Amino acid sequence: MARGGKFNWGDFLLEIFTWWRGNTWGTRLWVATKGEFVGEDERGNRYFRSKPGQPLGPNGYERRMVIYANGVAEASEIPPGWHGWMHYRRKDPPDAEAYVMKSWQKPHQPNQTGTAAAYRPQGSLLVTGERPRVTGDYDAWSPE
Repeated sequence: MARGGKFNWGDFLLEIFTWWRGNTWGTRLWVATKGEFVGEDERGNRYFRSKPGQPLGPNGYERRMVIYANGVAEASEIPPGWHGWMHYRRKDPPDAEAYVMKSWQKPHQPNQTGTAAAYRPQGSLLVTGERPRVTGDYDAWSPE
């Protein structure tokens, strides 16, 4: 909400009225009153769970929440170790037990679809140049 140490009314209003952008006042209130800080990932996303003694969530487990560093709610920003914790596939957060990537895993990258960094194969409408010619292993369909 503060850019360069100054209060920004535009960000304040967006946070109140645009729930789909990420952190809302409901989220802030829950974290401040019922949430317990668990850890932070390398991207700056902060993770919380319900304090001991709080009612369980609708699935019968403690509630778990993430506050995204960039302010936009984009689930692909969560790295694999934290993703497993958020979805109850692991009991302890990655900071509590060291998460070690497997040798075959690549470093985490968020989904780039819809951005300038998205994958665009040769022949795509969004790639400049000419589509490659069809080779002999393909016969185009034609109505009879």
